[in-house]
This record gives sequence, structure tokens and C-alpha cells, in this order.
Amino acid sequence: MTAHGSPLPTATARPTAVYRVRDLTKVYRMGEVEVHALRGVDLDVYDGEFLVLLGHSGSGKSTLLNILGGLDVPTSGTVLYEDHDLTVTDQRELTRYRREHVGFVFQFYNLVASLTARENVELVTEIAPDPMDALEALDLVGLSARADHFPAQLSGGEQQRVAIARAIAKRPSVLLCDEPTGALDIGTGIRVLQAIERVHEELGTTVVVITHNAVIGDMADRVVTLADGRIGSERSNTSKTPVSELEW
Repeated sequence: MTAHGSPLPTATARPTAVYRVRDLTKVYRMGEVEVHALRGVDLDVYDGEFLVLLGHSGSGKSTLLNILGGLDVPTSGTVLYEDHDLTVTDQRELTRYRREHVGFVFQFYNLVASLTARENVELVTEIAPDPMDALEALDLVGLSARADHFPAQLSGGEQQRVAIARAIAKRPSVLLCDEPTGALDIGTGIRVLQAIERVHEELGTTVVVITHNAVIGDMADRVVTLADGRIGSERSNTSKTPVSELEW
């Protein structure tokens, strides 16, 4: 209480950091040439956040995403996922981390052509410890009616939404999306982003999307811009713009 009997102001709780990245570097060697993909990146990603990593080709955003997802390892620096240091984890544990905690969505859909949409999603549900039903996952992306169609019978946008359903069916803590609309036209891309938006809102999944399209940043909680392997700028959106209202 204050001297006048009023309650003391409550301190604002800090969000929990799912990822804590410190002084991250990545150097690729091509013969005698060294390519510095990341140059001392510091970044926190918060629980339940929708984060957009924005940057041109070659800025380091895909390298950063791959390291967060355990698909690549840094040259130096640390990456903590919750309390686990991914930079000192062996390949067996990284595989377990990817299987149990991370969903991936790539620019290209990587669906199995001989399997239906439902069966493509079930590939993940069969190995996840606590999966959702494949039809439930497809319904979240608006494709339950197309569950028994093969990839060749689906449009590019529908295939990408199947890929999202497959990624979320294992109930990952984090959904990492690498240029998820990069191969799509604007109208189709909007439907894919709406599916990601719905997953974030209804499941509370932490979402990281990398893109070169600045418009997509308006739907995020926060936008971090990368350039030449470094973080160039960062902004938080006081109010997010729904995908349906983005100005393309």
C-alpha cells in the first residue's frame, strides 16, 4: 500500500522466452572461401508469440531458422530452447527435439505423392507422443473435405495447407515457417497465411515466419529484420492486422 492507502502498481510480468539466442555465428566454408551467414545474432523468441523474421535473400534468416529448429548447428554462440542448450546437444537428442517440439513448414510442400492428405498428416501422428487426429488438423486449415484427395488433386495452396496440418498435428510448441507463401500467388498465399494465423490463435502455438515480404510483418506481434547476417531493426506491433486486411 502507498502512504495514502492506494494499492501499489502491479509489475508487468515479463513473457517467457522459448528461445534465447546469444552471439550466434554461422560460417560456411566453400573451398577456400568463407561465407558468414550469421554474425553475432542476439534474439529472444517468446512463448505464444507470432514473430516475423524479415530480410532479403542472403540475409541469414533461413540459417537462423534452421538453427532454431535443430536442422543446423552454429559455428559459435548459444541457442537455448527453454532450459536446453541446443548447441551442445547430440544428434539423437536434436532428433527428439525436432520430433516432439517443433513443426516445420517449408516453401515447398514435401508431400508424399502416393498418399492422401489424411495419410500425409498421419505420417507425423504415428510418431508423435500426443498427436491430434489427422482430420482435426486438416479441419484447422480448412481442408477436412479434401482429406481423401492425393496431392496431384490439390492446388498449390491446398498442398501447403496440408503441409501446415502435418506440422501442427503433433501439437508442437513452436511452428517454424520458411517462406510459406514464396511459391504461391497472392490470393493463395492469403489463404495459407490465414491457416497459420488460425493455428496461432486457436492453439497458442509460438510461430516464427521468415519472409522477404514486408507486408506479412503487419500480422505479427513483432518483426525482426536481418541484413548481412545481423539484426538490423526490430519493432513490436501495438495492434496486429488480420491477414484479410493486409494491403498487398
